[in-house]
Amino acid sequence: MSALVDRLVAQVLGVHVRLLACQARLSASTDPEALHDLRTTVRRLRSLLRPLRGLPGVEQLEAAAAGVGTLTTPMRDREVLAAYLLSHGQTAAAEQRIRQMAQAYPAVAGSPQLAQLLMVLDAFPRFLRASQRQGLLKRLRARIEKRLAKQWHSLDKTLHDPAHDRHRLRLLIKRVRYAIEAYPELDRLPKAAMPRLKAAQAALGDWHDCWQWLARAEHESDLLPCVAVWQQTMSKAEARADQVLDRLSAACFKS
Repeated sequence: MSALVDRLVAQVLGVHVRLLACQARLSASTDPEALHDLRTTVRRLRSLLRPLRGLPGVEQLEAAAAGVGTLTTPMRDREVLAAYLLSHGQTAAAEQRIRQMAQAYPAVAGSPQLAQLLMVLDAFPRFLRASQRQGLLKRLRARIEKRLAKQWHSLDKTLHDPAHDRHRLRLLIKRVRYAIEAYPELDRLPKAAMPRLKAAQAALGDWHDCWQWLARAEHESDLLPCVAVWQQTMSKAEARADQVLDRLSAACFKS
């Protein structure tokens, strides 16, 4: 058990260091990957925390991480859209959004949400060690394994629902994938799981981008020239996502 707690503390410290690095990169406003790396790091932290719910300090840290996620989601969506527009010849529309992002990067770096997350994260290893001394982590491995199994079961159930929602599936797949990466020593899933999960996440991500951009085009007129292409692309992405999900289901779940 001590080894598991030690690894948890090491992971939290690593997340803290990565977030500080992302903050510095965002402040400089020159790194196009900084926001993405920040969000990925926060998402991995949330996957690490989810099985620990109920322990001291976890609720506060989850809330702080969620705050950064809420703040940065529309910014990341705009960033991805700007990159697409630039690569597809829609220069004016792209540059307008790129200018907006240039202001957004330092705003995120100096935001109260990120400051709160860094502050709570800095204290969290002490909460873990205190919980360990108080005997609150005696069944930590069983707690984590139960949570991982619950997530896998939820994915199984949703995949086999004929009326499954692609948005929910996308989120579930992300959670399962990042939980495996957070707790690799507790992974009991089929060998095919990780590559299938990555493929499914990518396919659903392509579909989600088109779905979201079409919704934005209803209110942002400079996107209208892209609508026909996005409609076609989304249709193809839906078919591809369904195929990938079928392969995931066949490889990793019983019918």
